[in-house]
Amino acid sequence: MKRRFKTVGRQTTLGKTIQFSGRGAHGDVPVRLRISPAEAGTGVAFALVAEERHIPACWSNVCATQLRTEICLGAARVSTVEHLLAALSGMGVDNALIEIDGPEAPAMDGSARDFTAAIREAGLVSLNAPRRRLRILETVRVSDGASWAELAPHEGEGLDIDVEIVFPGAIGRQRLALSLSPEVFERELAPARSFGFVQDAERLWRQGLALGASLENSLIFDGFRVLNPRGLRFPDEAVRHKMLDVVGDLALAGAPISGAFRSYRGGHGLNFALIGELMATPSAFTLERVVSPKGGRAEAEGACL
Repeated sequence: MKRRFKTVGRQTTLGKTIQFSGRGAHGDVPVRLRISPAEAGTGVAFALVAEERHIPACWSNVCATQLRTEICLGAARVSTVEHLLAALSGMGVDNALIEIDGPEAPAMDGSARDFTAAIREAGLVSLNAPRRRLRILETVRVSDGASWAELAPHEGEGLDIDVEIVFPGAIGRQRLALSLSPEVFERELAPARSFGFVQDAERLWRQGLALGASLENSLIFDGFRVLNPRGLRFPDEAVRHKMLDVVGDLALAGAPISGAFRSYRGGHGLNFALIGELMATPSAFTLERVVSPKGGRAEAEGACL
């Protein structure tokens, strides 16, 4: 059944193929991508047209986390995948094949809004296989100086997220907590844009980053001013975008997470380190046994787990 977003017992995929084009926020290279339905057990994978190679969207393939999440397999790589992965995960898409003809996902408007709207329009279909779910059993935590992130058990079935950030100037200290669902993701997180600061621009350009960043695809701060003509989409748009990144990065675990995520002054690096710590602690999680399509019970297999 299409346009279904209450994902429970069975794995899902898209109801139809969707397509996007644009330029990357960091490399400023034009790119086209096509997201197609995929069979149960596929997970989410990137098919690089130039390399003729697939890269599963898995934590073990992460190779860079500075201001974006990049995945690699051998010499093949694709960058800035977090917003697209957040849209797929946040809307409950378990299986999809992403064909891409460039090195970086298109920035679109800096958020996951366009990806999410297209997924909503395509709808989901249920597949004849039990859905994966990774339940947190013990708290795992990573830190870097004053910054930290953790995953802890909770009694609910989905993912609770609690993120606090601290930046100078207009952002200041922001904190937000919510329980994730497709509706909450679409309304509260998907429209929140990437953000940056004027004073960091030249340093990032020298590092080959943010070469395509602009007021069209980023929220830009200059001290206590917001430079975007239309201003903020939310008063706390910055922390909402950090939460969007969390959803995308946690999708690399390979299965929906049932637990409570919390971070203070986190980012892609800490998110990825947390997944690594979780996977290195087998007693901290379990793969839920779910009802099979025939009414029996079967252990769900994950593409990354």
